Amino acid sequence: MKIEKLEGAIEAILFTMGDSVEVSRIARAIEQDVDTTKKLIHNMMDKYQSEDRGIAIIELGDSFQMCTKKEYYEYLIRVAMQPKKAVLTDVMLETLSIIAYKQPVTKIEIEKIRGVKSDHAVNKLVEYNLVKELGRMDAPGRPILFGTTEEFLRCFGVQALDELPVLNPVQMEEFKEEAQEEIQLRLNV
Repeated sequence: MKIEKLEGAIEAILFTMGDSVEVSRIARAIEQDVDTTKKLIHNMMDKYQSEDRGIAIIELGDSFQMCTKKEYYEYLIRVAMQPKKAVLTDVMLETLSIIAYKQPVTKIEIEKIRGVKSDHAVNKLVEYNLVKELGRMDAPGRPILFGTTEEFLRCFGVQALDELPVLNPVQMEEFKEEAQEEIQLRLNV
């Protein structure tokens, strides 16, 4: 096998594994002996150093690990400091719409409407600051009540909840019929 191909395989292994990998495991993977594998890796380390690459391979005992060069940390910090853009899945949008229209609402009520557990979706919506805890219901177990935030209003371009779209009665009846059919299908399975 060509040296470039072997180096590419080593690079792929170290990148994918993330943590340090024993040289013996790398050698087995590329079907070479340990000494040859060490030479290949040291050659790669020299190349990375001389080519002003952003990555380096470090040696940790009998293991090697791919990492970022220290001189590029400031760029990583800039990226890490940028706010992540929240991506709302269909499940999260469905959960958010239930909260927006039914608030204050408990997880149990959300799950009753959706028919499935909603812990993850609610937690993500809280993390994205679209939903917040409004308090606790005065009932056994004192379940948490959820509602939308100002961030929710900002993101959806409304000033108040009463500006949210209203479903017309015909659509509402269609949704109810679809829900009843789905419940019947689940009960018959």
